[in-house]
Amino acid sequence: MPIVQADRLTHIGAALLRAAGASKDEADAVAVGCINANLAGHDSHGIIAIPTYIDRIKVGHIVPGEKWTIVQESPATTVIDGHWGFGFYVNAKAMQLTIEKAKKTNVAACTVFRQSHVGRLAAYPLMAAKAGMIGIATADSGRSTKVVAPFGGREARLGTNPISIAVPSDLDGPIYLDMATSAVAAGKVALAAARGEDIPKGWVVGKDGKLTTDPKQLRQGGALLPLGGTEGYKGSGLAAMVEILCGLLTGLGFGVEPTGRHNDGTFMAVFNVEAFRPLKDFKKEVAEFARYLNATPPSEGSTGVLYPGEIEHRTEQERRKSGIGVEDDTWNKLRKLAADYNLAAELDLK
Repeated sequence: MPIVQADRLTHIGAALLRAAGASKDEADAVAVGCINANLAGHDSHGIIAIPTYIDRIKVGHIVPGEKWTIVQESPATTVIDGHWGFGFYVNAKAMQLTIEKAKKTNVAACTVFRQSHVGRLAAYPLMAAKAGMIGIATADSGRSTKVVAPFGGREARLGTNPISIAVPSDLDGPIYLDMATSAVAAGKVALAAARGEDIPKGWVVGKDGKLTTDPKQLRQGGALLPLGGTEGYKGSGLAAMVEILCGLLTGLGFGVEPTGRHNDGTFMAVFNVEAFRPLKDFKKEVAEFARYLNATPPSEGSTGVLYPGEIEHRTEQERRKSGIGVEDDTWNKLRKLAADYNLAAELDLK
């Protein structure tokens, strides 16, 4: 498994995306978003996704250079049509617009439809947190192929439907939640398959409805289970609410469209902390609360309590120093793309 520094991996991803037709701004947005996921330890949303995005460009599912448009808006709300552009690029623009509106209206929200995969969802609420606001984002995959079975079922009828919330604080690293409403993100199962690893029992059911540790069964008619194990109705309920916010409120609908075109719908909201209490006081107390959680005596077998987002912050610090491991399967795909685009020598992919 090659170990690659983040800057170099970002350059490789951006160069391949530009060769596939993305503009510099689009390619940079996607590459930075992917490598930031790697840095945080979420390799399922990292450089491994670049070959898939390029495949989607080739078949017309992602349209580089397409301009997003505002379909409907008010002082505090916006509805955005991404026109099949890169989700990383469109969603970041949508969140920035929502932040600007929240500066004036204190609370603002937006929906985005007809865009490609948005990557690690936390990237967008973290933008709000950096602006001194609370950010919330949810996402679903529209009417593209589903991968999660509702609680009690064995057929996939939901997406992984993630939820992310980020808040400003005085901590060295950000405090935020970023979670799938399924037992695990589908990308983590794909990552295990690429690495030839088994998955924990409780992540996937095969098409026969039986639990499996073989990640390949997900793509052979199986389904992810909802978050919660024996209490999976909680994850299933959360997923249904996300589907309503991101599929029905956006107009994408539910179920599966036979063409299978990936179409991330998102709902995002921003809350201006200053409308509720002084930002300085809030940030200070959030940091104190996080340290209060950290000070909890550990249970048997535990190394201690971490606040939400702390493990990602620690992982990023380590990976910026030591580099990012790229599984051989993904590295070989990057090498082939570089050769196809006559970039092998420039990118030095050995």
